[in-house]
Amino acid sequence: MDLGTIVGILIGMGLVFSAIIMGGGLLLFLDVPSLLIVIGGVFAALLMSFPLAVVKGVPGVVLKTFLHKAPSHQEILSLIIHYAELARRDGMLALEEEAEKAPDEFLRKALRLAVDGTDAELISIILRLELRALEHRHQTGQGILKAAGAYAPAFGMIGTLIGLIQMLQVLDDPSKIGGGMAVALVTSFWGAFLANTLFLPLAAKLKNRSADERSVRRLVIEGVTSIQSGDSPRIVKEKLSTFLSPGTRAALEKAAS
Repeated sequence: MDLGTIVGILIGMGLVFSAIIMGGGLLLFLDVPSLLIVIGGVFAALLMSFPLAVVKGVPGVVLKTFLHKAPSHQEILSLIIHYAELARRDGMLALEEEAEKAPDEFLRKALRLAVDGTDAELISIILRLELRALEHRHQTGQGILKAAGAYAPAFGMIGTLIGLIQMLQVLDDPSKIGGGMAVALVTSFWGAFLANTLFLPLAAKLKNRSADERSVRRLVIEGVTSIQSGDSPRIVKEKLSTFLSPGTRAALEKAAS
């Protein structure tokens, strides 16, 4: 579970709601028509922008930002070096049992292909095709959340305009103008609030998660194809170290010495 996402949402929402409560009470902002316009409008716009099956997958996309944790570069690098040493000592078939214990499905698939004797170049082609499919799924998820972040303020403005038009109908009664203006602005508040504390931050988190996962999977492709090509464990390590930052690389060298 990603603690940073949860803490960020709690802090952002907590600060906003604390300011609301200290400034006059939460009930002023709990306007049902305003929420219906923003939430319902965003949902309707997403249905028009994306296929129904994709929109239905939004909860899974959101949960991914909280729950999914891909293996780190260091973890995968250590495993692949171990596999390289095992393959050099006992042959590629020795990796069959290791494949079932691998912490990532992508790595398991790569090892199974290698154990089956698949050519290194063909392994690279197969895994890169799967990586492209993964990138497409991630981009779709990011697109949904970005779209929701763009639609929410727009529907908030629509709700505000509706409220202002309705308020103009009671200009002859000054006592109703203040309340009508407040209700009109509440819709804009919910649109901006949901966009900037939920949809857009989650889209950014998914983008960063996708970049990290993509880098880890490229490391897997390079490592497994290198093993299949017969490279020594030292050469495999040198190749894969290029995926790490200089600081991380130095720390691993120090730990190994």
